[in-house]
Amino acid sequence: MLARQRQAVILERVRAVGGVRVTELAAEFGVSDMTIRRDLETLHEQGLLAKVHGGATLAGPGSTDEPGFRAKSVRQSGEKAAIADRAAQLVRPGAAIALSAGTTTAELARRLTDVPGLTVVTNSLPVAEILHVGGRPDQTVVLTGGVRTPSDALVGPLAVAAIGALHLDLLFLGVHGISERAGFTTPNLMEADTDRALVAAADRLVVLADHTKWGTVGISSIVGLDAADVLVTDDRLAPDARRVLEDRVGELVIVAGTEGAE
Repeated sequence: MLARQRQAVILERVRAVGGVRVTELAAEFGVSDMTIRRDLETLHEQGLLAKVHGGATLAGPGSTDEPGFRAKSVRQSGEKAAIADRAAQLVRPGAAIALSAGTTTAELARRLTDVPGLTVVTNSLPVAEILHVGGRPDQTVVLTGGVRTPSDALVGPLAVAAIGALHLDLLFLGVHGISERAGFTTPNLMEADTDRALVAAADRLVVLADHTKWGTVGISSIVGLDAADVLVTDDRLAPDARRVLEDRVGELVIVAGTEGAE
């Protein structure tokens, strides 16, 4: 297959599913990772897609842009893994916790499958699947119900009503963006309502967000920065962002990320 033909197939794939991984494309086409990276670079220079660590996603996000779960999963995978490792240390056996929708919270779910007696409330289909398939028999998983979003979150009045009757020890919240003015934000209006219900139900709020979320603003604010008891992020966070967050959140935890992890 010629490079131009391969690039056309790659672009079609990105448009269909929202994101691709270098390793998967290299195996599919029978070429090296470097060849695929050159293809992605060519398409990136043409403004047709956005390169991310380990792959590519659709170009041109805005305040209402909501990438699919697969598209987000190829972004900052190393940083997300490091953040999830640290967040898992906050979970104790027998706790009642919530995990909001998101790829970082899904990474956290993979690290909680062996925690005994855990009750997990989630509005994330991937999180529920991870814990249902790999979790312990003494764990309880509560899926809120609701309307499914492009990022595989369940949102809306049904989700809010289900969450409103609950009392939780800890919420791990994934967010689309963080800014000094707007706080923690999402591109989905109904998801913001659902996330606020989760915040209200939990005694403590732990936000999980890699460095790229700083300066990104979704259309709807969830809560302000000072609502977070803990924010776990990675060490590529800009110095000015660190200063703001250290002043505003309860505790800023910075972990060493793994740049460029597949």
